Amino acid sequence: MVLYVTTCSYSAEDPVCRIQETFDLQGLYKKGDIMLGGIFEVSFETIVPDLSFHSKPEKWNCESLDFSVFQWALTMAFAIEEINRDPTILPNITLGYRLFDNCMRLQVALRAATTLITGMDEVLTESDCKGPPPVVAIIGDPLSSHSIAISRILGLFHLPMVSYYATCSCLSNKLEYPSFFRTVPSDAFQVQAMVQLIKHYGWYWVGIIATEDDYGQYAVKSFQEEINKFGCIAFIENLPVISKRAKILQVVNTIKHSTAKVIVLFSRRVDAAPLVKEITEQNITGRQWIASEAWSTATVLATEENFGAFGGTFGIAVRKGEIPGLKNFLLRINPNPVSIQNLATRFWEKMFDCKFKENLSMTNSSTLPEVKYCTGSEDVRSKQTPYTDVSESQASYNIYKGVYALAHSLNKLASCENGKGPFENKSCASITNVQPWQLMHYLKGINFTTHLGERVAFDKNGDALAIYDIVNWQRDSSGRIEIKTVGVYDKAAVTGQELTLNEGDIFWNFPSGSIPESVCSKSCLPGSRKANKKGQPVCCFDCVLCTEGEISTQVDSPECFKCPPDFWSNPERNMCLMKQIEFLSYEETMGIILAASAIFGSSLSFAVLIVFVYNRHTPVVKANNSELSFLLLVSLSLCFLCSLCFIGQPSQLNCLLRHIMFGVSFVLCISCILVKTVVVIMAFKATLPGNNMMKWFGVAQQRGTVFIFTVIQSIICIIWLITAPPAPSKNTKYQNAKIILECDIGSVTGFSFLLGYIGLLSLACFVLAFLARNLPDTFNEAKFITFSMLIFCAVWLSFIPAYISSPGKYTVAVEIFAILASSFGLLMAIFAPKCYIILLKPEKNTKKVLMGRFDKS
Repeated sequence: MVLYVTTCSYSAEDPVCRIQETFDLQGLYKKGDIMLGGIFEVSFETIVPDLSFHSKPEKWNCESLDFSVFQWALTMAFAIEEINRDPTILPNITLGYRLFDNCMRLQVALRAATTLITGMDEVLTESDCKGPPPVVAIIGDPLSSHSIAISRILGLFHLPMVSYYATCSCLSNKLEYPSFFRTVPSDAFQVQAMVQLIKHYGWYWVGIIATEDDYGQYAVKSFQEEINKFGCIAFIENLPVISKRAKILQVVNTIKHSTAKVIVLFSRRVDAAPLVKEITEQNITGRQWIASEAWSTATVLATEENFGAFGGTFGIAVRKGEIPGLKNFLLRINPNPVSIQNLATRFWEKMFDCKFKENLSMTNSSTLPEVKYCTGSEDVRSKQTPYTDVSESQASYNIYKGVYALAHSLNKLASCENGKGPFENKSCASITNVQPWQLMHYLKGINFTTHLGERVAFDKNGDALAIYDIVNWQRDSSGRIEIKTVGVYDKAAVTGQELTLNEGDIFWNFPSGSIPESVCSKSCLPGSRKANKKGQPVCCFDCVLCTEGEISTQVDSPECFKCPPDFWSNPERNMCLMKQIEFLSYEETMGIILAASAIFGSSLSFAVLIVFVYNRHTPVVKANNSELSFLLLVSLSLCFLCSLCFIGQPSQLNCLLRHIMFGVSFVLCISCILVKTVVVIMAFKATLPGNNMMKWFGVAQQRGTVFIFTVIQSIICIIWLITAPPAPSKNTKYQNAKIILECDIGSVTGFSFLLGYIGLLSLACFVLAFLARNLPDTFNEAKFITFSMLIFCAVWLSFIPAYISSPGKYTVAVEIFAILASSFGLLMAIFAPKCYIILLKPEKNTKKVLMGRFDKS
């Protein structure tokens, strides 16, 4: 804390303290019944004295006056004079002001603050400790770092400080800064406005640059927390408050090599100027800048020279408001050459590039070159400067609202009725002896509407209502650079509608006026998923195509999802389609060929049956056991027809029929052949002398044998169907994209018994026929049976590996082929020779011929 050095002497009448030293500050002053203080950054260059303390430090010299900020200071004076003229606010009370320049230095700002709260009287008596303090409140400081330091001092005395530009979110902490208020929204809301803008345009890869002070660092912290919820930070660079070219070049180099096209800059305009200049000189274009409120409306930066690199800049700007009468007040300014510390005098000399003689006399004029003297009658209207430009009045309007907030609070304090007051014993404060803590009580609850219809109030943290203009740097119709309002961010709006933009008014400083993209990796389209790159932010990823059977339907999907069991992914992997259902149908070529072959085989069997029935009295038919031949032909016809049950969409009925018909018809067929083989052998044996075997294996025994063999197979089928019957099933093992409809055999054991029984009969038939192959030619049916059973066994032995290895519907096709091939083998091997004799060689179909052959043998 900076303190005045005083010496005190005491007498019996009145103790007296004399100030030994005072701070050398520049400002404006007007006396009033109640005084308000103000701190402004009028000068932006400072000559720092030698602080080695080998000698008494010299004063801090403030130079390079900023015309626009001087306008801010006079706005406070204007608001106070306007209030003094208003009979409805503080009647019979005159407000005064004392304003100081902080020279954009914390040391000077602290000197200004302590001077305001302690007063400037050179001699202090005990009576001076009575009445109101030197100031009851302070408007300022505009800088967050300054406000933090000053508020820690003012908070000790409960003296209200209303800042018009300090936006650091840290100042919302009422435990640390109990007497701090502001008419500018907190950076917490500014960050939210920026984030809404970034989300609106899908910029997920953003660079951040911030000053190395409380304003920049707190803003970066809040921004990181918000942006990490949906995007990533490409880089974070700190901008030095005291410009260092090496550090500036480092920041510029980071910008040049970063893939981020959107860069957010939290900085004051003075701190941003060196960076803007370097970027312009290096001609770094193709970047979308987002400016914080501290430099978004800086006309000294939005120039023709900088437009190539910074044209199209988006900015978050404090809302501006027109202040009626302000411009005329600014034009009526009068310099006061009596005091060299008077800001109005400095302003006048700066604007007209002249010097007042009175001020020269206070300096060593002999060291100065010939100068132009000021008369004080120069016309301010003749100069076009930011001082008279009230179009960009964001800060001025905030100052105006701050002064009125204090005035309305004092007016409420003065209007208090005794016995209804807010203080102890329902007392009221005295307007003639108002204390800062009493004023702060009313300031917390202030709520009024400006002439523009804007409501002014403070929340529980002393923050103003959050509403911003969204501005865009562009050219106007005449080609001049303007900072145009293109939207509004209103925190109090309906959720999701806080940000409003006029898209048609926005200028994009990119080829063809296109909206830039700023992403580390382009979005993954539906059908793919994000795969994070190792060691990089989550916004940097590869897009991996979903595997077969999985899909993603959203952009930037973090994972793929499996399709339901009966569905499969399309080639683009963005939709699940019903799997193609596959089964051997009558409509496809293979199904038609197999069905035609089955019908042909069955028809051929019936044709042979008709031939045999028609020629049943001929020797060839009679010699080969006509009844068994008829039954064999019927069973062969059924074997052919049973293959039709394997074609078509599987159902509960045909799954049952196909295996029952297959098992029973083939056992009937093989039983007939087996009995025929036995009959042939026994018939040959019966021709031998003394052998009467045929009487033990007559027609009845033959029929019974066939019946018993068939019944056994039927019992096997019945047991199988009762325990685990075949049923339709969906097979996806072989082809994921297809559902193969097939008949599940239900019980492997039952199916094995069915095939095993057929195989057993076939083997027995083959062995007997093989043993009887050398019988006389008249009874040569054993040879045909041997050959037919050889074909039958070969077909079904080759069927097993083919059945196992064939996928999908081809499994069924192999089974049908085996049925048809074995059936055709039996039909052709056994009946073709007989049909040849019956139909083509009828002269050989006689008993004489057959007996003749027997005799030869």
